[in-house]
Amino acid sequence: MSLGNGSSADERSLNRTVYPSQYSWLNNLMSLNFTLNETLVNITVNVTEEVADVRITTEKIVGVVFVFFLVVFTVIGNVFVLSAIMLERNLRTVPNYMIGSLAVADLLVATLVMPVTCVYDVTERWILGPEMCDMWVSFDVLCCTSSILNLCIIALDRYWVITRPIEYMKRRTPRRAFLMIIFAWIASILISIPPLFGWRTEADKADPNVCQISRDHAYTIFSTFGAFYIPLTVMLIVYWKIYIAARKRIRGKRYRVEMSASSITLDSPKTAVTKLTMNGHSGLETSDQVVTRVRRTKRELSAARERKATRTLGIIIGGFTVCWLPFFIMALTMPFCRSCYLPASVARLFTWLGYCNSFLNPVIYTIFNQEFRNAFRKIILCRYCYRPSYR
Repeated sequence: MSLGNGSSADERSLNRTVYPSQYSWLNNLMSLNFTLNETLVNITVNVTEEVADVRITTEKIVGVVFVFFLVVFTVIGNVFVLSAIMLERNLRTVPNYMIGSLAVADLLVATLVMPVTCVYDVTERWILGPEMCDMWVSFDVLCCTSSILNLCIIALDRYWVITRPIEYMKRRTPRRAFLMIIFAWIASILISIPPLFGWRTEADKADPNVCQISRDHAYTIFSTFGAFYIPLTVMLIVYWKIYIAARKRIRGKRYRVEMSASSITLDSPKTAVTKLTMNGHSGLETSDQVVTRVRRTKRELSAARERKATRTLGIIIGGFTVCWLPFFIMALTMPFCRSCYLPASVARLFTWLGYCNSFLNPVIYTIFNQEFRNAFRKIILCRYCYRPSYR
């Protein structure tokens, strides 16, 4: 018994001398955990107090409801686009990869940018701290710029397809598409991160209740031209050339059709009547009547194609310009005009108008595509739910 008691005393002495050194890291970890918990509690309390002081108005309630539905529909629309591309084999094409990248950018705008902007607008002051401010501004510039640049590469891809169909189709590979997509995202990153490394003014961080993008004059020119004005110029030029090239191709086809119709006059009346019957018409017509009717029909079809092309291009360019031009005019002019005054409500309107483009993009780029509409219908009806593999 004495040996046992002696061993117990030795073990207790060993515990007193060895365990603290062995488990000192545990004490430090517990202390760090306590500190982090205390910090989070303080932040939560501060945010709760700030939110409690917010004045709830009808305008803010309407704004929150609008933002809620905008975020929901933007997420649903872009998730549908991505799901359709992944699930439908026919949609896994080079131009749709670019549309998929555009959907990713718009989805990030809806999930990472819009909710924080809504909180900022409702509270009317920044309550999330300086670190969160830097992250939010960077994600805002990154995602919005990426969305715009993806629109630009889609325009370039369509321009090359129409103006250089044979030469470009040989080089229009998934690898080339992914390189263009990577370029758009890298350019967006290069535009968004400079303020994190000091490209800003002292006034940008002077007020802790304000979170805004860098108002440094050089950065303002760099970011606005790189993110909007240069891509807008490229898109306007490209789509104008697309429209001109499409009209020339339609007129060329119409001319060939008219020449083909004119050749009917060289056939015998029996041949003309036979061709007329084969086309599903009854009755007898002279060759001149056939030529006139064919010409009129083809002109109507060509005019309809031209109107559809004009309408589509007008929606694309008009939607993009209407959504983003007011915001970027404000972003470019306000840092240089110290005496200019813009109401906060107008600034918020311009900002959310730009965000609306992320909702419009999946609508504009898929509503005119029958394959996308069919894939959306299958997704809604859960046609892909019980298939063992992707189609």
